[in-house]
Amino acid sequence: MDELLTALADPARWRLVGLLAERPRPVGVLAQLAEARQPQTTKHLQTLERAGVVTSQRTGQRRVYALRSTPLRDLAAVLGRLADAVDRVGGSHETYDRYGHSVAGERLAAQEAGWADGRSFHFHRALSERPEQVWRLLTEPDLLAQWWTPDDLRIGELVFEPLAGGRIVLEYRDSEDTDGSGPTAGYAEGTVDDALPSERLTYRLSPQLPDGSPAFTTHVTFDLRPADTGTDLDVDYRITHSTVDSADFIAGIEIGFGQSLDKLTSTATNTPPTGTTTPAQGKDIQS
Repeated sequence: MDELLTALADPARWRLVGLLAERPRPVGVLAQLAEARQPQTTKHLQTLERAGVVTSQRTGQRRVYALRSTPLRDLAAVLGRLADAVDRVGGSHETYDRYGHSVAGERLAAQEAGWADGRSFHFHRALSERPEQVWRLLTEPDLLAQWWTPDDLRIGELVFEPLAGGRIVLEYRDSEDTDGSGPTAGYAEGTVDDALPSERLTYRLSPQLPDGSPAFTTHVTFDLRPADTGTDLDVDYRITHSTVDSADFIAGIEIGFGQSLDKLTSTATNTPPTGTTTPAQGKDIQS
């Protein structure tokens, strides 16, 4: 496939492919139609033949070239699969486009400090696990690290102390930056305001701008309620202290935090029940 793509990438050779798609033709005619010298045309045809996209045979004093359809159909199938992947409903490219539209709108709105203050989001998830198990997922760093990121990121460093006044440190890295050699994708610090085991968790978290200053502050509350099927989880997310430079962060909240909660639901299903964590058992992880 690489040799075929290289052969087709040259404009002169692509012109010859178009001419041969109409009918088989000898070298001399092809050179004339392509307005090129015959030796140069012969070299281009030989490159196409090595790539398997044309074939030739001698007829008297002439060498006639013809286009082969199979390599082109194989290439078309590969390109079609790539296009299908891009257009997949609910896929990462759709999310990328949604985020791009959101960023454009938020940048227009971010004209002065406090522009997004008071904005709030509400999320709901129904989990099949009991509140005690969900609480562990919300407060134990090793479990938090499995879901507390959007799809394209991973946790690089996490400190979470699940008690009133407890410290929070959250570092994001690209999900494919497995060795931590790439730049940090995001960093935030915060404080736990309230931690009522298996019932309510409230914290403040401030993502940082590249210069280390806070972009804005989020006030997040997780309410857990027992349900016949497990746990009803409601999350309220409110913004204060928004800066002009916070637009790109705020544009991604609804998409990114929603993805995180979807991962929480999946992680909960695959996490074996064990003893619950008390507020005094906060710890941190690094990778």
